[in-house]
Parts: sequence; structure tokens; C-alpha cells
Amino acid sequence: MPHDHHHHIPAEGGDRNLWAAIAVNGGLTVAQVVAGLMSGSLALIADAVHNLSDAISLVLALAARRIARRPADAAMTFGYGRAEVVAALINYTTLITLSVWLAVEGVGRLISPQPVDGWIVVIVAGFAFVVDAVTALLTLRMARTSVNIRAAFLHNLADALGSVAVIVAGTLILLYDWRLIDPLVTLLIAAYILWHAASEIMPVIRILMLGSPADPGAEEVLAALRDVPGVVDVHHLHLWRMQEHEISLEAHVVQEDGAGDAVRQKLKTLLSERFHIHHSVIEIEPVDAACEDVPAIGH
Repeated sequence: MPHDHHHHIPAEGGDRNLWAAIAVNGGLTVAQVVAGLMSGSLALIADAVHNLSDAISLVLALAARRIARRPADAAMTFGYGRAEVVAALINYTTLITLSVWLAVEGVGRLISPQPVDGWIVVIVAGFAFVVDAVTALLTLRMARTSVNIRAAFLHNLADALGSVAVIVAGTLILLYDWRLIDPLVTLLIAAYILWHAASEIMPVIRILMLGSPADPGAEEVLAALRDVPGVVDVHHLHLWRMQEHEISLEAHVVQEDGAGDAVRQKLKTLLSERFHIHHSVIEIEPVDAACEDVPAIGH
């Protein structure tokens, strides 16, 4: 009978990449803060603050990966896989908070423009772009399969694009002494971060709220279960993600008299092979003792 509780999280190679990304982001943050204070560039300091959040997000992602590898125990009977989802929620929330802070600071600079040393801005932002791009590449492969690493990856991707914008700002300041470009670029960076974080945080919240996955949908699974020979009805169906890549199902199934345990095995095989649902709890009910006036989905 198909039954698999364990979700494997690759270990050492990915962790080494994360440690390397943390190190380069930490060093870059210090360099950008110093350069931002020397040049008077809010955009550069904004990029430095975001880089600091990158380093913190990577530390959090690494810690979550290690916690998620722990096996289930009496305290966490479903295992620790959701540690990665919680880390993603913290990272996205941090990104949203940072974007709002940057927007407020940018508006303040629009009202009262400050002098900016364009050369320092361009040189440091160029170095930052290289570091951000390398960091993003270090986490790209893992980001495809982990919402936790994807949150950290978006931190770095946003920083790389932000560095490009800062380079443009510094160049315009050098050529035309256009001081307003610094806060304008800050506002663009803030808007970009907010847009990405807001769009990515909803699936994370859905997992933590025990929402059913988009694929497969609860209605689709319900219809498939009801089509299995020997099944009279299905109700009290619950479908949720125990963690990002592991879907769980619970349902009451009314079966025909005399069907035995064959129906349960058919249902579990269907769930495993068609929907990749390997953790399911199915309560069998005889026709004469089935629940009455209950919803098909939910309780």
C-alpha cells in the first residue's frame, strides 16, 4: 500500500552554497554602508540595508533547511518540514517591511534632495551587482524546488536589479547633477521588492493556513474518489500541504456492503499514482451507518 511520510531535503552541496552566499553578502553590506555614508547616497544605503536582509534571509534559510531534516517525533508528529515555510514567511514579511521603509525615506529625499557623490555610488554599486549576481546564481537551482530558498533568492535578485538602478542613478548624477534620481531610484527599488514579496507571500500563507493545494484541487480529487468502483459516497474530505512538497488527505468513504478492504487499497493507489498523495487517512463507513447531512469537503 503506498505510504510515504518522508520528504528528502538535499544536504551538503546546497548548504555550502548558502554559506558562501552569506559570507559575500555580509562583506558587501559593510562596504555599501561605508560608501553610502561617504557619498551621501540614500539609494546606496538602501541597497546596503537590503543586502543585510539578504544575509539574514540566507542564515534563516540555512537554519530552516537543517531543522526541516529532523525526523518526526512525539513533539512534531508530522515532522519539521514546515520550518522552511515559516522561514519563507519571515523573509517575505521582512522584504515588505523594508520596501515600506525605503519608500518613506525616498519620499523624504524627494522633498529635500541631498548632495550625492556619483563616483562612489557607481563604483560600489557595480561591485555590488557582481556580488548579488553571484549570490543569486548560488541559490538558483535550489530556489526552483524550495519556497524557503526561493524567498532568499528573490532577496538577491531584487538586490542585483537594485544595483543596476543605483549605477544608472550615479551615472546621471555625474553627467547632469540630477539629485532627484537618487530618491526616485530608491522608490523604484522599494516598489519592485514590494511587488515580488506580496505575490510570493500568499502561497506561503496558504500552506500555513492548511489551505488545499491549487493542483490537485479538492473538487478534482473528490470526483476521482467517488468514481472508484465500490464507493457509494465520499464526504468530510480535507486536503492540505503538510509541507511544501507533501500533500495530505483525510476523508470519510461510504462503501458498498461486502466490498471489504479492497476499496481502501484502490483509493490509496489512486491517490498515490494519479495525484502523488502518499499520506492519506481514509475512514470507511458502511451504507447503513454513514454520516448524514455532512459536507462533501470540509467539516
